[in-house]
Amino acid sequence: MSFPGRTVQRAWHLIDASSQTVGRLATTIAPILKGKHKPTYRPNGDCGDFVVIVNAEKVNFSGKKWHDKLYRWHTGYPGGLKQRRAEDMLERKPDHILKKAILGMLNRNKLRHKYIEPRLKIYSGPIHPHTSQLPATAESLPSHPRKRSGNYHFGFEDGKYSVEKSYQEGRK
Repeated sequence: MSFPGRTVQRAWHLIDASSQTVGRLATTIAPILKGKHKPTYRPNGDCGDFVVIVNAEKVNFSGKKWHDKLYRWHTGYPGGLKQRRAEDMLERKPDHILKKAILGMLNRNKLRHKYIEPRLKIYSGPIHPHTSQLPATAESLPSHPRKRSGNYHFGFEDGKYSVEKSYQEGRK
């Protein structure tokens, strides 16, 4: 089902990551970036929203993952396989922990690289430069419940797809 000629309306969502589990938080954010919470969702179209995450340095892992979880990457040179524990990543780049978890839940295609990744804004502290895009009454989305209940829909209530006045003007 396509919607030719319709404008793309993008909302801005504020999420406070303090004392939330990384994986549960990522499962809430990834569908919002894709636009799966909207009735106009198309898997081949760019229809997701902007997500601003604050307090990324205060996320949690369950169990002993701070000590056991390893982040690996390759530099491109021979013998260039690098690895770092999660607690070391938190000290150096706290926003990369959440970014890697969220992007790991998205398909690896052109939509992800060109459109979805630039709409994800992660900040390690409570201060962010997107106060003008967010409405004055913007509240953080509720945390992901430990057990899925039937009425949990991406953290939105009353069948709404975003907070009032959080949409930016669409393109035609």
